[in-house]
Amino acid sequence: MSNFVLVAGAWLGSWAWDGVVAELREAGHDVYPLTLSGLAEKRGVPAGQETHVRDIVGEVERLDLRDVVLVGHSYSGIPVGQAAERIGDRLTRAVFVDANVPVDGESFVSSWWEGPAKLEAAIVGNGGLWAPLAAADCDGQGLTEEQIARIVDGATPHPGASLAEPAALARPLGELPAMYIKCLLDGAEPSDDVAKLLTSEHWQLVQMDTGHWPMFSQPRELARILHDAVGA
Repeated sequence: MSNFVLVAGAWLGSWAWDGVVAELREAGHDVYPLTLSGLAEKRGVPAGQETHVRDIVGEVERLDLRDVVLVGHSYSGIPVGQAAERIGDRLTRAVFVDANVPVDGESFVSSWWEGPAKLEAAIVGNGGLWAPLAAADCDGQGLTEEQIARIVDGATPHPGASLAEPAALARPLGELPAMYIKCLLDGAEPSDDVAKLLTSEHWQLVQMDTGHWPMFSQPRELARILHDAVGA
């Protein structure tokens, strides 16, 4: 069995994985959901993007984990991708759940779909923090009203510095053993940078017929895919 380290995306903490954690543990895995600095119970802790990379690497090293599956959702694909390089032979596989991926010298802000200036302005206007989602932002993502309420009520502002700081990769990300999970209600095709990575023999694409937060909308199915990733 494997050691899963689960890292949720912007605004969310370890609590976002509760449904997935239960399923993976029932399957016999050890599971370590991680809250990044500045979020949830760690709200108020200063955090750049490199801080988040160190959060992940530090957790793996502190617990002396081997056979590690690093799982990053949304924003957290960026620090997870870098952490996957740094933990070396402790890594079994990196899994990106409808996630951004790190591009050397680029940041989350620099690839923002509406343009960097708009996101930068929103962060500056909110005191250096990215304001959490509203319920309307979750429409069309395969979520029940109860699931939307859980996401919105649990979300905390995201530290803007982590979004603006560029990634730093020591080697091509395509060399890592990886799975990319594309959630089809959030767009049928992966982004161009992900599509390029998927041409690597080391990367695998899996599709889910749900929205951007499958840990809420389809936790059992997501856990099954993660379990299967160990043998992929």
